[in-house]
Amino acid sequence: MRWPPWSTTSSKDDNVKTRPSSWADALSATDWATYTDPRTVIPTIILTGTALLLARVYRTYLRRIPQAVNIQPAFWRRRSLLGRVTSVGDGDNFRLFHTPGGRLTGWGWLPGRRIPEKREDLKDKTIHIRLAGVDAPELAHFGRPSQPFSREALDWLTSYILNRRVRAYIYKRDHYDRAVATVYVWRWFWKRDVGLQMLRTGLATVYEAKSGAEFGELEARYRKAERWAKMKKQGLWSGKKADFESPRDYKSRMTQIK
Repeated sequence: MRWPPWSTTSSKDDNVKTRPSSWADALSATDWATYTDPRTVIPTIILTGTALLLARVYRTYLRRIPQAVNIQPAFWRRRSLLGRVTSVGDGDNFRLFHTPGGRLTGWGWLPGRRIPEKREDLKDKTIHIRLAGVDAPELAHFGRPSQPFSREALDWLTSYILNRRVRAYIYKRDHYDRAVATVYVWRWFWKRDVGLQMLRTGLATVYEAKSGAEFGELEARYRKAERWAKMKKQGLWSGKKADFESPRDYKSRMTQIK
């Protein structure tokens, strides 16, 4: 008797045992022509290659970098960072909120791509930038007195770049975890080198150090701008030569006092 009654399998079939199929049999039964058909292979290769390319573009150009410590070693001297200046801390350094791709990728107008305004919202989300090749007068800090023209340098840099979009060509990370960079800002229809403009106004000197100075390929141009400011007695150079103390000399003197 068949069970269940509605089964159409004969009693003879009930006595036949199902023979297990081997892995070799399964492979033999596979229609490999489907997988080698160009109509299948070519779209698969294109889609895979496109996905890998997009992932690489994102990692290299569109992924936001929160701090200088997050900049990959391969980026130094090869990449530039586009972003908005959120604060200026001294005459030669500031904080940059990295906005890769700028407005073209939605920064500033797409939901989720707004630049934070509050200081607490910017914590650990900005890159500390040190202007390459220039040294501004030191403000008062750590119990040290300020240098002449330190406030003027800070005010000038603040008015020149704060809340503006800039592009920083990065060279290295210094011992303060700052990205040393040549920085450009658009002023009207012209792209301006921020460090060069500071030298021309006499509010900074060419960076002098026994080692580690960074200029990119702009050292000759920077020194020419410094000579011009000296000749015109701009800013730092407006006083008596005997009273002049460069930021480098000031820091060396303060270190000896300490």
